[in-house]
Amino acid sequence: MSISSALSAGVSGLAANSTRLANISDNIANSGTYGYKRVDTEFESMVINQGRGGGLYTAGGVRAATSRDVNQRGNLVTTSNALDIAITGRGMLPVVTSSAVASGYSTPRDLMMTTTGSFDTDDQGYLRTNSGLVLMGWPANADGTIPAQPRDSATGLQPIRIDGSQTAADPTTRITLGINLPADAAVGGATGDAQEMNVEYFGNLGNSEQMAFTFTPDVSGTTGSRSNSWTMEVRDSAIIDDAATAADESLIGSYTLEFDSSATTGGRLMNVTTGSGGAFDPATGTLTVTGANGPMTIDLGRYGASQGITQLASDFSPANATKNGSPVGSLTALEIDENGYIRATYDTGFTRTLYQVPVVDVPNPNGLIALDNQTYKVSPDSGAFYLWNSGDGPTGEIAGYAREASTTDVAAELTDLIQTQRAYTSNAKVIQTVDEMLQETANLKR
Repeated sequence: MSISSALSAGVSGLAANSTRLANISDNIANSGTYGYKRVDTEFESMVINQGRGGGLYTAGGVRAATSRDVNQRGNLVTTSNALDIAITGRGMLPVVTSSAVASGYSTPRDLMMTTTGSFDTDDQGYLRTNSGLVLMGWPANADGTIPAQPRDSATGLQPIRIDGSQTAADPTTRITLGINLPADAAVGGATGDAQEMNVEYFGNLGNSEQMAFTFTPDVSGTTGSRSNSWTMEVRDSAIIDDAATAADESLIGSYTLEFDSSATTGGRLMNVTTGSGGAFDPATGTLTVTGANGPMTIDLGRYGASQGITQLASDFSPANATKNGSPVGSLTALEIDENGYIRATYDTGFTRTLYQVPVVDVPNPNGLIALDNQTYKVSPDSGAFYLWNSGDGPTGEIAGYAREASTTDVAAELTDLIQTQRAYTSNAKVIQTVDEMLQETANLKR
């Protein structure tokens, strides 16, 4: 009968509003939780035996449906920690639990996602949060490049570990000679004294070595005439000559440099002839010699360029020789940039790329399975994940020194709380009224 269905509808109303109250309480409790996504509650009516006319109605009641609004983005909050990470738009960070790392992390199904996290190195060097989430990324090659990785699989991802990067060296690979050779020395009949200079460079182990350059002018011409020609010899101090032979084994390159003496481009490099060593490339103005620590690029400057090595009527000036690289340094800072590259800075000024953190995206974020600590896993409803470079495709950029705030609006939740309380009280009143009516019905027998 209808009176009984009214009782059932009232009970279902109590249950539905209890569910809504639980969700509201969860949202308010997590209003200060970084990365929290609020839970929405929707009521859905139930219809039982809805006929046409007849005047008889059976109440079906209501049921509550809950969903987490993962698509909604919280405001970014600036922090002072370089490895407080958030995403400026769509997408999530790949993480795993520290227990999964401790057990060897061998299965991609351990992969989880989170929108923000405050990471720091633990006692084993892993980047993890206080709640035990370890950040995942692709390791970089020694030169800082990231090898090609599968984008639809987590097999290339590794837990980010910094302990092996506490000290590092940056080997020298390029020396630039912005020097001047005295034009008056390359004259027939002159003394022909060689000009010498040493450039310090850093080897593969961070060791300090010397690259020696000797410039000998061509004075074989007619007395007083300029040859504008020099012989450059390159020697590597890391190569020890064999005393048993007369060969100069430290000599790794010999070149003839010819300079222009015209009115417009006088004193600029005009031609380089290779005697030994790598060939000179006019397009880049460089040559490559092979030393004890591998190939070394020497930048002389392009033909006719005002930058690089010159021959002018001035003193020999070796002070403008520069190089890249640095000796062994200790780690001083870790940062992540907008492209997701984690870079280490050392006290020698050297910066090295260690990992790239991709941004994880799924077709339906609201279909993800919510877990503890604001983490999520893929489900059939969310669809398969894809690993994007930060800022590519539909994803936002990775931001350091930032956390994503909770999406809870406390004022709106308090309004919902009042509405829920009133609805719950009203449903309780319905049950009370039905109880009284049933009591009156029972009293009819007396």
